[in-house]
Amino acid sequence: MPQQDDPTMQYTSRRLLLAILPAALLAGCASAPAPTTAAAASGAIDNSALQRSDFRAHQATYGLVYRLPADATAIMDSQVTPVVHEQLLRLKLVAEANTFNLPHVTVVHIHSADPSTPRKMLAALPALPPVLQDVHLKNFYTTEAAKGAGKPWWLDLGIVKSGPAYEAMMDFNTRATAAMAPLRDGPLPRVTGPVYARMNDSAKAMVQSVGVSGINQVQAGKEVRSHNPHNTLVYSEATFTPEIERAMGETAARLNRILPGGFTTTFENLSIVELGFSGNVTREIYRINLKDQTAYEVSNGRSVQR
Repeated sequence: MPQQDDPTMQYTSRRLLLAILPAALLAGCASAPAPTTAAAASGAIDNSALQRSDFRAHQATYGLVYRLPADATAIMDSQVTPVVHEQLLRLKLVAEANTFNLPHVTVVHIHSADPSTPRKMLAALPALPPVLQDVHLKNFYTTEAAKGAGKPWWLDLGIVKSGPAYEAMMDFNTRATAAMAPLRDGPLPRVTGPVYARMNDSAKAMVQSVGVSGINQVQAGKEVRSHNPHNTLVYSEATFTPEIERAMGETAARLNRILPGGFTTTFENLSIVELGFSGNVTREIYRINLKDQTAYEVSNGRSVQR
C-alpha cells in the first residue's frame, strides 16, 4: 500500500504553529491507515475481520501450489473442461466460465497486502517434498466454503488419499502451513463474514491461528490432519442455489462417468503464486524444482536464491 505522507509546512512564528496544530492533528487522524493496512505495514496479524458479518476486503492472496503438468491438463482440456463450460453457460454463470486460473493443487494460501510476501515465502520454505509420482486424481464433486453460507463454492477433482505421494503432500502441508502462516496479515477474506459464522469450532480455531481452515497442524505434539488436496475446476462467488447445486451435482456425476478411474500424474515443481478471492491462480511468481531444489522467477526466468 502507498504510504500516506503528512503535509509539511514552514511557519515563521510560534503563534501560527500553535494555532494550526489542532487542525493538523485532526487531519492526521483522518488520514491514518485502516487497521488491516497498518497491520500489514508493521508485520502484525489482525484478526479483527472475524468480528464482522461481511467478507473482509480482498487485497492480495499468495499461495504454495503444485501446478498441473501438461499430461494432466491435456486430459482436463479434452474431456472435462468442455462439459463444465457448457453447463456454466447453461446456468448463465458467465463470470465463472470466463474466470482465469492456472490449474493447480493447493498446499496453503495466506493473505497479505505486503507485496514482498512472495519473496518472504520463498525464504521461509521448509524442507521440500520429493518429486510426487503417481498422484492419483479421481472423483469430481461440489463443495461450499461453509454449508449454508451461500458463497463461495467450487467444483473440484479430488486426490486419492493413499500412497507415498499423498503422504508426502500431507506431511509437507503440515510443515508449510507452520512456515507460511506467520507471514499473513490476517485471515483469508473468503473464510470471514458469513463463512466464518457457519464454521464449526474446529475450523474457526484454525482460521484464528493460521488464517485459513482445511490445513494440517501439530496440536499438543500430535499432527491433526484436515487438509484435502484437490484440483478446482470452477470458482464461484454466485449464490449456491438449490438449482445450481443440483445442476453442478449432475455435472460432477457426468464427469465421474467420463473418467471413472481418474488419472495419475507427477508433480515435479512447487510454485509460489498470487490468487483471487476464491482461490483461482492469477499469476505464477516463483517456481521451485522438487528434484534439484533450484528456483527461478517466472516473469524473467532468472535463478533466485532461497
